[in-house]
Amino acid sequence: MKHERVLLQLLCLCTLVLLPACSLSDGLEQSAPSRNAGRTDFDVLVTRDGQVISDERTGIMTKSAVDTETGIATMDSDIPFGLVAIDFEHNQLILDNYKVEGSASGYSTSFDGFIWSGVNTVSLSAYYPHVEALDYGDGYENYAIPYSVKETDAGPLVSKTVKKAIDQLNMVPLEFQHINNDIGFKICDITPDENLQGLIHLRKLTATNVASAGVFLNDIVSGSGVWHKQGYYRKVVVFEGDALVGVGSENEKFVGFDTLEDRLADSHRYYSIPDDIEIGKQCVEVVFDVDGFTLNNYYYQPLKEQVRKFMLYGLLPDNTFVYGKQYTFHIGLDLSSVYKQITFAPSVGDWETTIYENNDDF
Repeated sequence: MKHERVLLQLLCLCTLVLLPACSLSDGLEQSAPSRNAGRTDFDVLVTRDGQVISDERTGIMTKSAVDTETGIATMDSDIPFGLVAIDFEHNQLILDNYKVEGSASGYSTSFDGFIWSGVNTVSLSAYYPHVEALDYGDGYENYAIPYSVKETDAGPLVSKTVKKAIDQLNMVPLEFQHINNDIGFKICDITPDENLQGLIHLRKLTATNVASAGVFLNDIVSGSGVWHKQGYYRKVVVFEGDALVGVGSENEKFVGFDTLEDRLADSHRYYSIPDDIEIGKQCVEVVFDVDGFTLNNYYYQPLKEQVRKFMLYGLLPDNTFVYGKQYTFHIGLDLSSVYKQITFAPSVGDWETTIYENNDDF
């Protein structure tokens, strides 16, 4: 029932309502700051299904920036994350959407020790990036995080809840997980007739109806969450250029911004709110040219800007994107006949935050 009441609030309000933060300090006489005042460092990492993805604890692993030498993608430390602190013993919200700034050395902050007066332990939950306001459910057992297209492009993350004694807040470990989808494409020429191979030039690839704004209802107690889309969909131009498509699956390459790439790290991938795939809705549009060729003593004129639209319905289990997953769709172009249907199939994997040279899984 608590979840239903929260959802009803979200549906009825045009904007999220920021509830006032309560504190055990309300109505109490001020006292000297406790020994918890001072710097708190955050030991931040991202795991997948409870397993550490990278041995290097250099920050949140996402694709905001990629080290070309190591292939490891790290978060832009200029983007702060938000923090919630709840004293469940007294049902009090201590920190409401608190902004934690980052630097080259990591994330840290300085709390006013007075806010912890009378508190023994606190449950901490974090989310990236920081947003303007949160909406809380009854008993503060869950909270709703609104994400616009700007925040979803940053790749939103939510941490597991950490329970800490107040006198141990000098170091707080935060284990983040991705809560949206990372989507990209690979492409190759699978034409079996050698006379027709190597003629295809990719000119443009566009994903339509990409869910790009929503509210993530995070359950602090269970450590799980549910997405609620806000009806904002956009078109994403993944590729625009002129790239000759490689022949055979062994020459399949990732689709970049205007080139075809060997490495996942160099490809153009975009973020999406997890969405249910509906008949006639989500679509990938491929525009390609075909070089002129001679077959059976007949010369076929070049073809310009051929357009094919491919629906996503029926490609994924239960026609649903699962949050925290990375999806790479494989496009195989077959010109045995210029009118023959083009094959289109997805490859699904858990979110990888370390970029591997061997991309067989994608």
